Amino acid sequence: MASRDFILPDLGEGLTEAEIVNWLVAEGDTVVVDQPIIEVESAKSIVELPCPFAGVVEKLHAAVGDTIHTGQAVVTVAVEGGATDAAAAPSGDAAPGRRAVPSGRFGRRGLIEEPRETAEVRGMAATAPSPSPRRRDDAAGRSPVVSPLVRRLARDHGFAAHSIAGSGQGGLVLRSDVERRIAENGAATARASAATAQPAAIASAAGDIRIPITGLRKVVAERMAASRREVPEATIWLDVDATELLEAKEQLQRSTGERWSLNALLARFVVAGLKQWPILNSSVDMAAGEIVQHSAINLGVAAQTGRGLMVPVIHGAGELTTEGLRDALTTLVETAKTGNFPNDQLRGGTFTLNNYGGFGMDGSAPIINQPEVAMLGVGRILDRPWVVDGQIVVRKIMVLSMVFDHRVCDGDIPSEFMAFMTRCVQNPIALLGGL
Repeated sequence: MASRDFILPDLGEGLTEAEIVNWLVAEGDTVVVDQPIIEVESAKSIVELPCPFAGVVEKLHAAVGDTIHTGQAVVTVAVEGGATDAAAAPSGDAAPGRRAVPSGRFGRRGLIEEPRETAEVRGMAATAPSPSPRRRDDAAGRSPVVSPLVRRLARDHGFAAHSIAGSGQGGLVLRSDVERRIAENGAATARASAATAQPAAIASAAGDIRIPITGLRKVVAERMAASRREVPEATIWLDVDATELLEAKEQLQRSTGERWSLNALLARFVVAGLKQWPILNSSVDMAAGEIVQHSAINLGVAAQTGRGLMVPVIHGAGELTTEGLRDALTTLVETAKTGNFPNDQLRGGTFTLNNYGGFGMDGSAPIINQPEVAMLGVGRILDRPWVVDGQIVVRKIMVLSMVFDHRVCDGDIPSEFMAFMTRCVQNPIALLGGL
């Protein structure tokens, strides 16, 4: 039998590393072509990787929780008779007698379910899943961990989730197991501090926590820093009377018997505005020295997810009805609870809608989500005094803000876009009739 190494393939989107979530095989197992053998979490999503050849697993080259890189050997398989259709090459070209693993060969795994105990903490109602029969502890006897949130919680507190005994079915490590260990570690630290009576400065230094910048956080940090370095951005804002917008939402709910969100109506107005000022639906190609004005409106929506800040995209938003936009946003909000968006939904955005009012903020000067050139921000709605027909009355006021790339346009076009959005918010019924 000949040994063949399975090399971590190109994950796409410029991603070069991933963290091992779970092994689906163990040393000594027999595998067939295209059998999923490992789950990895990249900065974008969690995927299962299939083995490109058949044989017996000789060696697992990394453990659950380890970070692996593109081109690195993941597993070694003993192939019967030295089969030549088996190995994955580390580059885009297949070596003699081997075939390359296509970067798009593996698909995104469906939503990773968590035990009820973990899901309910995030406000979800899920049924505890039975561990997959393919899952098993690795050779070092580590406990199985399904949830990336559980792993991250443990890592943020200085230990690995797979190092503790799990109370779930099949020894699965639950969130409660990790929280229990955190509490125990805290009590132990307190006892040790009291016993040694170290000076406060030393105790403080000993309590420092180092959090690795990895995965999604690393990608966000790199992209935000690049945007600040490269984009000459400018921000404008307006206070807007949203009283009629709130009433329009209530009328829609009463007339249709269905739930409507303010984001759905705002998305409708954004799409209409981008059709009138399409230069804001662009990107900059500095290599070619060109502004690329996109024909399709792919609306990104900033979302704080279970995995961190992400901007999932509603592709073809310009062709959707108001109801279609509402339904797409509803699906997006549900998926944001876990952050397990498919890769395709995290790329291709041409403009971003960012509602930070949910965080209790009035306004912001956000960083442009490159390669886009503009972003609309929506603040919270508050009761404020407002002049209507010469009288001071209490109205529902929100702040609209917009950040734009000064390489693409001057302040006139964003100002016109903002004036349009203001008219939409202040008199939505009149404008919806023309959309």
